[in-house]
Amino acid sequence: MDYETVIGLEVHVQLNTRSKMFCACAADYQTAPPNSRVCPVCLGLPGALPVINRQAVEYTIMTGLALGCRIPEYSKFDRKNYPYPDLMKGYQISQYDLPFAVSGCLEIRVDGQTKVVGVERVHLEEDVAKLQHFSGEDGDAYSLVDVNRSGVPLMEIVSKPDMRSPEEARAYLTTLHSIVQYLGVSTANMQDGSFRCDANISIRPQGATELGTRSEVKNMNSFRSVFQALNYEVERQRRVVEDGGRVVQETRGWLEDRGVTFSQRSKEYAHDYRYFPEPDLPPLVVESAWVDRLRAQLPELAYQRKLRFMDQYGLPEYDADLLTASRLTADYYEQAAGQRPQNGVNNEVNTGTFFKNVSNWMLGDLSRLMNLHGQDISRIKVTPAHLVQLISLIDGGTLSVSLAKTVLEECFESGEGPDKIVADKGYSQINDSSAVEAAVKQAIDQNPKAVADYWSGKETAAKFLVGQVMKLTSGQAKPDLAQQLVLEGLEAAKGGNP
Repeated sequence: MDYETVIGLEVHVQLNTRSKMFCACAADYQTAPPNSRVCPVCLGLPGALPVINRQAVEYTIMTGLALGCRIPEYSKFDRKNYPYPDLMKGYQISQYDLPFAVSGCLEIRVDGQTKVVGVERVHLEEDVAKLQHFSGEDGDAYSLVDVNRSGVPLMEIVSKPDMRSPEEARAYLTTLHSIVQYLGVSTANMQDGSFRCDANISIRPQGATELGTRSEVKNMNSFRSVFQALNYEVERQRRVVEDGGRVVQETRGWLEDRGVTFSQRSKEYAHDYRYFPEPDLPPLVVESAWVDRLRAQLPELAYQRKLRFMDQYGLPEYDADLLTASRLTADYYEQAAGQRPQNGVNNEVNTGTFFKNVSNWMLGDLSRLMNLHGQDISRIKVTPAHLVQLISLIDGGTLSVSLAKTVLEECFESGEGPDKIVADKGYSQINDSSAVEAAVKQAIDQNPKAVADYWSGKETAAKFLVGQVMKLTSGQAKPDLAQQLVLEGLEAAKGGNP
């Protein structure tokens, strides 16, 4: 039997506010010593009263607006009751039936096809404390509680079960991640838990309309983890059904090192949480004037910036799509593009070529170096000015492209400007024919097989010899000069042979 996969995602986003959700404690818990960002409110002490963080509410409404949601006039907070060691009060202040934003959508693209995924709601709650588990020297296990994270504003974005494959789920997450970053409401760093995802997944026979029994998968800390966990869970549920079993509703964790999900506990229903209105917080009236003011503050989002990059910089859609996926990457590109060099007095370089060159270097060698060293664009030492400098050295004939790659690598490591690296290392393109001729002769003399291949009609052999010349000159020979002299040398050598 053919089965259809049904996926819905619950994304938790820590909001980038200075203080916590319901108290004045600083929210910068990531680098703070354990239990140093606490007070009676986030410790859950008796008699402590919460106060609503206005900035967190505004960030949530802005996110709802960016997702095309309706912003209800009335909203309230609720108590979500469940016993767990990381929940200091024994309940979590969240939202149940009257969230801040409802009925939105998010457009995604998968394999060139566009799809609209419904967004059911965007609501606001407080994060929980953090448990750290240890094993003692005697083999006994124990856990420690760090309350610093408790009470940090946490926005939850709940999709409708509209996704039909792990690929669509990944596209939804990356698109949502980009929107959150562009809005500036969160750092959205998955590695430190600022952008977390729980996935509800089920299968059903093709053509069926009723939803199957779902599993909720947790503990996924990267887009790759979400994709792999969903793929695994689809196959697991399929095997269960085909073997005559029944999928049970449960919460499952993802083990990254083993690439499997495992059962954690039976999945709760809404009534298990015994929701009731939070008695210590008043209901909120969200006036239309407030919503209009927040709507006017929305920044240019990724899809809007992508269209502008294509129009303003003449970039192809592929380049513009990659450059604008991250706000920081798009900002870096615009900073570089704004430093367009001059070729002489009142003689600008070809702007279209320059803009494309910036894109090529960012999406090519710079991205390769960032991936190799595990760095994002906000932390690298290569500044936009450095990149423009490098392109100018190529355009001016000082560097070949291959030598420029070496300079970029050194700039990436040291943070020194390309101009200084070229001056200090003596890097410059060799334009003197006599200086290159010696390397050409050496390449031809040392590679008789390549010479013979060229004479027999294999023109690619000449490219190999040009590569040898570049290697002999440490990449400093001007490429077109090297190619010209290699061809001349081959013809001259051929003329002296039968």
